[in-house]
Amino acid sequence: MTATATPASVFRRIAEELEVAERQVRSAVELLDGGSTVPFIARYRKEATGALDDAQLRTLEERLRYLRELEERRAAVLESIRSQGKLDDALTAQIMAADSKARLEDIYLPFKPKRRTKAQIAREAGLEPLADGLLDDPNTDPQAAAAVFVDAERGVADAQAALDGARAILVERFSEDADLIGTLRERMWNQGRLVAKVRDGKQEAGAKFADYFDFSEPFTKLPSHRILAMFRGEKEEALELTLDPHPDDDQPPGPSEYEARIASRFGVDDQGRPADRWLADTVRWAWRTRILVHLGIDLRTRLRQEAEDEAVRVFAANLRDLLLAAPAGTRATMGLDPGLRTGVKVAVVDATGKVVATDTIYPHAPAKRWNEALATLHRLAKTHDVDLIAIGNGTASRETDKLAAELLAKAPELKLTKVMVSEAGASVYSASAYASQELPTLDVSLRGAVSIARRLQDPLAELVKIDPKSIGVGQYQHDISEVKLSRSLDAVVEDCVNGVGVDLNTASVPLLTRVSGIGGALAANIVAHRDANGPFRSRTALRDVPKLGPKAFEQCAGFLRIPAGDDPLDASAVHPEAYPIVRRIVSTTGRPLPELIGNTKVLRALSPQQFVDEQFGLPTVTDILVELDKPGRDPRPAFRTATFNDAVHTLADLKVGMILEGVVTNVAAFGAFIDIGVHCDGLAHVSQLSRTFVKDPREVVKSGDIVRAKVLEVDIPRKRISLTLRLEEDTPSRPRQDQRGAQQRDRTQQRGGATQQRTGGQQRRNQRDRNTPAAPTGAMAEALRKAGYRPN
Repeated sequence: MTATATPASVFRRIAEELEVAERQVRSAVELLDGGSTVPFIARYRKEATGALDDAQLRTLEERLRYLRELEERRAAVLESIRSQGKLDDALTAQIMAADSKARLEDIYLPFKPKRRTKAQIAREAGLEPLADGLLDDPNTDPQAAAAVFVDAERGVADAQAALDGARAILVERFSEDADLIGTLRERMWNQGRLVAKVRDGKQEAGAKFADYFDFSEPFTKLPSHRILAMFRGEKEEALELTLDPHPDDDQPPGPSEYEARIASRFGVDDQGRPADRWLADTVRWAWRTRILVHLGIDLRTRLRQEAEDEAVRVFAANLRDLLLAAPAGTRATMGLDPGLRTGVKVAVVDATGKVVATDTIYPHAPAKRWNEALATLHRLAKTHDVDLIAIGNGTASRETDKLAAELLAKAPELKLTKVMVSEAGASVYSASAYASQELPTLDVSLRGAVSIARRLQDPLAELVKIDPKSIGVGQYQHDISEVKLSRSLDAVVEDCVNGVGVDLNTASVPLLTRVSGIGGALAANIVAHRDANGPFRSRTALRDVPKLGPKAFEQCAGFLRIPAGDDPLDASAVHPEAYPIVRRIVSTTGRPLPELIGNTKVLRALSPQQFVDEQFGLPTVTDILVELDKPGRDPRPAFRTATFNDAVHTLADLKVGMILEGVVTNVAAFGAFIDIGVHCDGLAHVSQLSRTFVKDPREVVKSGDIVRAKVLEVDIPRKRISLTLRLEEDTPSRPRQDQRGAQQRDRTQQRGGATQQRTGGQQRRNQRDRNTPAAPTGAMAEALRKAGYRPN
């Protein structure tokens, strides 16, 4: 559907939901329909959208997709009913007023082409007058009235057959009343509950779902991870799930409130009249055999939908934190991919990420060539001026960390720093087609070490080479919609890449692919052009890349950086289309560009309003002045590392009350998993993240955060660690019984999920420090320094 075909009601509804002006929505939609990306619109079209940010634009994009699908379905429904000759003004108005897909389908249900039903067969046998007569006048005797409709030739053998047909007609009528179904659905959602029971004989095989062997919880209180866990238990035939429409087990005798509402809707009231009992039974039959089944399917879909939405949100948030973790920067790095029998794979990359050396050492059992391994690492570090040692956090990581620690102690002159790095997804990268193309001469096993080293230097640039779903920061990702998850994660990667910016002369094809306006083919063309013609000297040189037209240039140019290029502005976030504004600023101040960039005193004395023109408004001019003040600033936090306790290596080393530094590896709806260096992440339940109430754990911690945690409980047989961030408590208090039960259930669910791909720790030296601002440096400032310029 094109923008011109979008009804005004769509723009109006999105505007109301986002609490913005309708003109902002219209402008954003027009830009999206014109091929602009969300990052481009958010950064460079603020005047058009009234400065809608990327989060608002992503929400707008999702709602636009849904509402356009709704409009397409509405048109199809209208055409279908019109073709049946049943469309009148009242029905048209009802269809046009439907504000959701569910409501629209409720209205369409009576007119939806279907296989011949019992009700249709009964109508064909002429039994509708009987059904109408009994409903309209309950004083009518059912048996006597039915006898009139007995007709063997039409398939009505006796009075009972006639009554059965009449009942089928009324049951269908009751169950296809859109207003009634909508009301009952919402009532069941608000007061019903999901009940789980263990299947007979599945107690042992389904032990991981033991917390749900006898479980019930209201629909509205069920968290995402619990819903997905129970659905998985049902899929694996360990659990039997039922949707109970009632708030408790103690139901008064007689018709349920749902049956009462159906009866009230159609004027059925048991006053002792001849047809009252038959009509009441018809209501009960409609509720139990049709309506309850229909609502059960609807609410299952709704539960899964809401659970998937939350799971996707959690995954996306964790992925964003991981991608935007602090980079160690351009420092020579040694990557160690730990292993026991197969040895530790070693790869050294220079400051640009180029592989300069590889090796395999065997310090651990069974080989135990410890001293030889130390000598090899010392030689490589000295030869290649290594600054950092990145250690993968998988099997044998702590043993390898100990090896690195001894190297640091015995060779202090090397001034090395060791860092634990998440190796999640490294094996996926190693076996990928891109890794084969990028590192064709390296064995697959060594590529993982390269990836570990590079992701310490720049996690964003390296992690974009891996399918986001393989990074391991989600919950139950294999139980949710592949399309929905991929769309959300791709949006996160796109926003992160464009938010940071990309060095045009060093970026890989996967990284360039994520830049606004550049797809896989264009990214490959850019790299091929760079390889054939040397580094780009200016952004305008992009126009020489095959198939990179004006639209692609408009979308990508502002996000691509060229350090030490011909124009210092090419190393900034200022879009080429706005360079004339900068020239006017230079002219106004009377200072050459190199003296203006980074000159806070001069720049802050300027009034943005004086540079506003017909093309560029106040938001763009303000952004330009901020960018000139802090050129090429990286929005990611400063690089910081976590320090593990050297005396703690295994679960057995942990003692209740210990306070340890660790790294948040994953944040779920029920708490945060924290690597404290014992090969098993501890869980800080949401109740232990703060002394105040926490609704969303990400309000307190994010993936990659370095935290100090206190050990509450250690369960060695089950490999479980309970932690708290409430360090101010004098003694380590055990969680209350209800909290402990929740922690156990939630941890079981997380372990049961296929996405708890033991991230082992996701420790990284490139950890975020929210209290330390990033230094005001960047590609443009670096280019100016190389030119000999020093700011005032």
